[in-house]
Amino acid sequence: MARMFNDTSTPLSLLRTRRSGKPRDMIAPGPSPEQLRAMAAIAARTPDHGKLAPWRFVIVPDDARATLAAKLVEIQRAEKPDCTARDEEATVQFVMQAPALIVVLSAPVIPHKIALWEQELSAGAACMNLLHAAHAMGFVGGWLTGWAAYSDAVRDLFGTEGQKIAGFVFIGTPAHPLEERPRPDVSEIAHRWNPGYGPQG
Repeated sequence: MARMFNDTSTPLSLLRTRRSGKPRDMIAPGPSPEQLRAMAAIAARTPDHGKLAPWRFVIVPDDARATLAAKLVEIQRAEKPDCTARDEEATVQFVMQAPALIVVLSAPVIPHKIALWEQELSAGAACMNLLHAAHAMGFVGGWLTGWAAYSDAVRDLFGTEGQKIAGFVFIGTPAHPLEERPRPDVSEIAHRWNPGYGPQG
């Protein structure tokens, strides 16, 4: 019997069965513009020490995806002189995959008494909340990075200096049944603290 993923019957069942999808395997239907904005609103309900909102969500419209792909190829050529036609094709496919794309930015408030690390953690939590929102609405999401996430020139297409791309979140409908990935056994990652002892295995 096939395992059910992203079971929305209860909040706990959704969390217990949460599974990202591969953006390259996502097809229509995707979320509407209104649903994308609703997902961003849900994603913003994330832990945020200091109430700084150190993240931004940039929704890339369908009719702008080809333009974005062309700009990324242009940047790729400038930053990676040894890139091949195949590399450029991969970049175009990266941008054009899946019905919807939201770029999440880490946008820390600097200087501030709240540590930069805490603000960056909040941006990561916002990405996770965005996936939860997509799955709760009946879609599937995938959080990717890649070379473009670490390019200042690409960042400048969406944000400003001091910000970073936390991830490209693709959203759509899975073309194929989702498959489980290896998960760590809880005994390997959760330990009971014992006073007087160092880090657990």
